[in-house]
Amino acid sequence: MYQWEKYKAYPHDHWWANFVRAARLRSEQLRAELGPDAKITWLIYKQGYVDRAKQENQDLISLIDSVRQKFNLNLVWFHAGSEVVDYLNHGQPRDQVKIVDFEYFGHSNRACFMFDYSNNIDSACKSWLHEDELTKISRRDFARGAFVKSWGCHTGESMSKKWHAATGTRMIGAIGKTQYMMEELPVLVSQTDRWVN
Repeated sequence: MYQWEKYKAYPHDHWWANFVRAARLRSEQLRAELGPDAKITWLIYKQGYVDRAKQENQDLISLIDSVRQKFNLNLVWFHAGSEVVDYLNHGQPRDQVKIVDFEYFGHSNRACFMFDYSNNIDSACKSWLHEDELTKISRRDFARGAFVKSWGCHTGESMSKKWHAATGTRMIGAIGKTQYMMEELPVLVSQTDRWVN
């Protein structure tokens, strides 16, 4: 929210759709590769966009829904990390519908996906999925060789290892920071940063 970010020398937030735009770009790539009927599910932390809509004076929920319609996406709103785990485990019959691609677009640190970073509290969050909770994800959820990537900052520093130990799948994560862009997928911020698996 601007109330937290506007006085920072290096604000985290530049545009309400940073993460939506990146996920939209990736969804467009997947549609071109997999065709119009492949099941693509978006899990989106709703409260952040409800709160941000007041600040932006726009109906952000409807804007996000327009992307869902355009790309034929299954949109699942959530409020807590436990709901993400629940969807991964039970959102589809996992004996028949395996996860072949899981990608995270959002704030993160070395140990945590942070769904509402600087939304309610400056530089903190009230909704997350911590690396110690990853053991609640069933190993049977993922197809053999599933592609898993966190496009957030720092997840390659610890969370990727915990993800692999918990799920049996490897998660590509960043050592260092990532930057969300308008017309391309997130990039690493500095030349010393790197993606690890």
